[in-house]
Amino acid sequence: MSLVRDSLIVAKRNMIRIKRVPDIMVFVLLQPLMFVLLFAYVFGGSIDIAGGNYREFLIAGIFSQTVVFGATFTGSGLAEDLQKGLINRFRSLPMSRSAVVAGRTISDVVYNALSVVVMSIAGLAVGWRIRGSVLDAVAGYALLLFFAYAFSWVMACIGLVVPTPEVVNNASFMVLFPMTFIANTFVPSDNLPGALRTIAEWNPISTLTHAVRERFGNIPAGTPEPTSWPLQNSVLYSLVWALALIVVFAPIATRLYRRAGAR
Repeated sequence: MSLVRDSLIVAKRNMIRIKRVPDIMVFVLLQPLMFVLLFAYVFGGSIDIAGGNYREFLIAGIFSQTVVFGATFTGSGLAEDLQKGLINRFRSLPMSRSAVVAGRTISDVVYNALSVVVMSIAGLAVGWRIRGSVLDAVAGYALLLFFAYAFSWVMACIGLVVPTPEVVNNASFMVLFPMTFIANTFVPSDNLPGALRTIAEWNPISTLTHAVRERFGNIPAGTPEPTSWPLQNSVLYSLVWALALIVVFAPIATRLYRRAGAR
């Protein structure tokens, strides 16, 4: 219970920064809005989705990309706290050692939730609609945020190893850009050549995107069933990946935090 209480206090501390530094929230919300408008109006006319609307195909991909990129706030935030010496201050307080990292990942779920709200409004403005039930839509949003939370633990490990927030962002983008583009986020994976298509079909970002499209009812009628196992079981595959990330990286991040604070 002390871990939960301390984690929520740290999460509240991170959320208070929105009032202190509102510029952070402005850019958090502008990035997904920019991607929606860019792909909907600049690239949308040149990408054909058989039997469907590209804008409805697009939104789930942007959701997936944005929540994964949003997880980088965990890494850069922890790197900044280390750089400023706040970690040593936290270590002097009577609090759980795991609470700082856990609170950071919790607060970033809130950032991602706000981004998803902005993207949903922008998507509705450009013609996107939820064709499934309300319950399915809620399940789709929950899956997005849970996967983002799990990925935050990966970014926490990077933030505790890399010395500065700037390096964290550069290192993260080197991994996240190919991960989110070699997928079915912006174009169907069937359009990719041989090896890239196989990578895209087993990419957890692809399965997350496909699962969200199914929940939102944005897969056109008559679309052939996926031939790869991950896309056929996209919800299960995405949940397994999310749970595996938490199980593997949460203990590593906690251990790295204790060592970093001791330096």
